[in-house]
Amino acid sequence: MTKRPARKTVPTFRSEAEERTFWETHDTSLFVEWGKARVAVFPNLKPSTETISLRLPAALLAELKALANKRDVPYQSLLKVFLAERIDRETHGVNSPSTRSPQPRKGRRRMRKPTADRARLRG
Repeated sequence: MTKRPARKTVPTFRSEAEERTFWETHDTSLFVEWGKARVAVFPNLKPSTETISLRLPAALLAELKALANKRDVPYQSLLKVFLAERIDRETHGVNSPSTRSPQPRKGRRRMRKPTADRARLRG
């Protein structure tokens, strides 16, 4: 039977930056018994947000507000949804031009070779 090394105590850190540097260079298995770990759920945790200033053409902002009004949502929330969808599409390639299958062209008819009867009528 192999003997497990004793768990080390987690040091105290003066700042988050110091703690981040420590965990980037040390193995957590020496400090934490991962076999006893449990899944944690944080239902009230909200992602951090940052305020920005964004200049949009007045017509574009009016259209965004009209779309938001139809959906009965705030226009800033709708803008976040649109941005998130587009960023997801750009980063994961969903429906990007390179992954989309080529669409058949409509309205084009194939030319048939003239039969012997048609060739006689023409000529």
